[in-house]
Amino acid sequence: MAGTDGLGGLLIVDKDGGWTSHDVVAKCRKLLHTKKVGHAGTLDPMATGVLVLGVERATKLLGLLTLTTKAYTATIRLGRATSTDDAEGEELTTTSAIHLTDAEIAAHTAELTGDIEQVPATVSAIKVDGERAYARHRAGEEVRLAARPVTVSRFAILARHDISDGAFVDLDVEVECSSGTYVRALARDLGAALGVGGHLTALRRTRVGPFTLEHARTLEELAVAAESGDSLLSLGMDDAIRTAFPHRDIDDTQANDLRNGRWLEPVGIAGVYAAIDPQGRAIALVQESGKRAASVMVVRPSNL
Repeated sequence: MAGTDGLGGLLIVDKDGGWTSHDVVAKCRKLLHTKKVGHAGTLDPMATGVLVLGVERATKLLGLLTLTTKAYTATIRLGRATSTDDAEGEELTTTSAIHLTDAEIAAHTAELTGDIEQVPATVSAIKVDGERAYARHRAGEEVRLAARPVTVSRFAILARHDISDGAFVDLDVEVECSSGTYVRALARDLGAALGVGGHLTALRRTRVGPFTLEHARTLEELAVAAESGDSLLSLGMDDAIRTAFPHRDIDDTQANDLRNGRWLEPVGIAGVYAAIDPQGRAIALVQESGKRAASVMVVRPSNL
């Protein structure tokens, strides 16, 4: 059972390298014995770390979660550009980077921080005429994606490692950014700005919205828990909603109105928020417009 109340919740997975997000969903469907599992935001196969899954009714949460910020640790190799902007792609150019000073690197890193225009990676999941960019790239097509605005709130260099064999410079970095930002594109653009090329050799997502590695378990750990009969959910529906959304307390009459599709009087809360009944249960996710606070998702409809 995904949850004792039938509502399900969120499962935060610490994804291993080599797994696609779809692979993780398929594995968790088997572990949870339900087909109602989906994921919020794709994580590349080479990447590890936080992948947020919704289970049962919580799959309806995925599009509403305010997962606007993400955090990563990564390693950028300066001195080589690749066709995919990561270590799995074909080498395009190799240029010695050993001569670069820390000040030069820091200056160009600063230029890639803040509100910037970024051309997504060619192997991204963005759709081009209905087909994923990475699929077109793998089919041998030349893919051109338009630049789009993203926000990089932190792009910090933690350590520098000069690699004499190949004259590369490896940078361990931390990145905090808006949803839709490609860290591999930051590696590409930093290398290009420095005139030596660059690509990503390691990527680990440490946070998605309010969900961190502290919430996460690996697939191996989840499999062990499943064999022991333990709950696999990281957060039940109510805890997930309280973690991800601001909330408003409502009385039983208001709860009944929401459960039956009626609206409430607004109270001046911006964005999507949760309506919580006297028993501490999330009844609906609500958004205010004009003189109405109407449901965008009824968590506990009257027929449930």
